[in-house]
Amino acid sequence: MQPHRNVIFDFGNVLVRWEPQRLYLPYFGGDEARYWYFWRHVCSPELRNRIDAGQDQQQCIDSQKKTFPDYAEPLDMFITHWPETLPGEMPGMRELLLRLKADPRFSIFGLTNWSMETFPLAREKFEILQMIDNYVVSGDVGLVKPDPAIFHLVLDRFGLRPEQTTFIDDNPDNVSAAISLGMTGIVFTDAESLQNQLNQA
Repeated sequence: MQPHRNVIFDFGNVLVRWEPQRLYLPYFGGDEARYWYFWRHVCSPELRNRIDAGQDQQQCIDSQKKTFPDYAEPLDMFITHWPETLPGEMPGMRELLLRLKADPRFSIFGLTNWSMETFPLAREKFEILQMIDNYVVSGDVGLVKPDPAIFHLVLDRFGLRPEQTTFIDDNPDNVSAAISLGMTGIVFTDAESLQNQLNQA
């Protein structure tokens, strides 16, 4: 019989679709080069990490507007239009979660990089996020993946042993961090592939 497994899910682009290009590509007239410049250098990973780590998002955006005044409007849209970047659930993931929750061999947890200013609203909107009761949100603890500290926090908070735990994320860097701590890591692509990989874990 398959041994008991703890399964930790990322949320964005694993349980729910997060597609900022749906908001910003039309704004930039379909110009992908302009979109990618904005997403990599203006509304940058560093800025988004500060917000995900729990810093006040309006203060972060206002500070960034001082550096990039020509991008004030799309920077504001990161706050005012964020629901438009979440078009729905990832296909097949609700059914997969239901199967895992009904299977006594699995215990389900969550770990997401997400601002606590917007996560409660997203959880209220998407029932699939309500299906996971035990989870850690980066904005609530002041840590972001792939910092090993946030993985240690999840393991300690829920009493999980790394060797009995599988971590699932669409970001390979986050998966690598989990693997380095002794967990099994799966880079998410789609529900069918994930089910097959979990069957082998």
